[in-house]
Amino acid sequence: MSDDSASLEAARLLRAGNLKGMGWMFCAAVGFASMHAAIRQVSHELHPFEIAFFRNFFAVLVMLPLLLKLGLAPLRTDRPWLLGARAAINLVAMLIYFTALSITPLADVSALSFLAPIFVTLLGVIFLKDSVGWRRWAAIAVGFAGAVTVIRPGLGSFDIGHLYVVISTVIWAVALLIIKVLSRTESSMTITLYMGIMMAPMSLIPALFVWQWPSGGALLWLVGIGAFGAGAQWALSESLRLGETAVVMPIDFFKLIWAAILGYVLFQEVPDLFTWIGGAAIFAAATYIAVRESRLKHPEPG
Repeated sequence: MSDDSASLEAARLLRAGNLKGMGWMFCAAVGFASMHAAIRQVSHELHPFEIAFFRNFFAVLVMLPLLLKLGLAPLRTDRPWLLGARAAINLVAMLIYFTALSITPLADVSALSFLAPIFVTLLGVIFLKDSVGWRRWAAIAVGFAGAVTVIRPGLGSFDIGHLYVVISTVIWAVALLIIKVLSRTESSMTITLYMGIMMAPMSLIPALFVWQWPSGGALLWLVGIGAFGAGAQWALSESLRLGETAVVMPIDFFKLIWAAILGYVLFQEVPDLFTWIGGAAIFAAATYIAVRESRLKHPEPG
């Protein structure tokens, strides 16, 4: 095969991978927003802590066939305490986030949740001594300006749910930072399996304090939450595996659009202009940071 033919074939494969990656990212955005809407819906009957337990319980059920197929090999690790700390921190973030979903408009939650990559970058500078150039510092500033636009403190629109989302996002960023450390020695499969196995029993403890048996209708919503969550997580992984970060990440903005649609249809929520402007600013900043870090890790040849 000539060099030109090889280049054309490589370009074709890259385009095909990007198209598939965009499709998977679209599915992930729809899945996560749908899971959030289902959490909001079932929170009318069940406490968010109990919803979190069922979310983790059904996640373990989804992983069981994989664990039976692979055996105990993925569970071998020299860092069980760090994996446990990651699961505990992740659970705290989930409990606060699910509480926010029960009281805050879906579009606002989706807009503010885009802050996660920004907090990861900031915490990486503080704790891992990561080097960040002026471009990413500028993106961080834009992201925080977007958050202030959504929350609008002092203008009468702030509610405790906004604060819950920001707090949960900071805690989730800590969990992501631990994943970053764990990924140096542990496989993605090991990290994922331990998260599910540990979080299910951990989340049962706070759930027991507010426990009530779900009705048949609520149980269907809980199964849906588990299905949407597992499917969206898988779609996100596939998207980033198949496509370039710079190409697939912009599709994640559809999560805010779909959340706004579901919020309007299911809960008669109408996001205002500030939510859209702030959400777009946060998303643009987070996307730039993700793309910039990806290019720094994998520089283009030449």
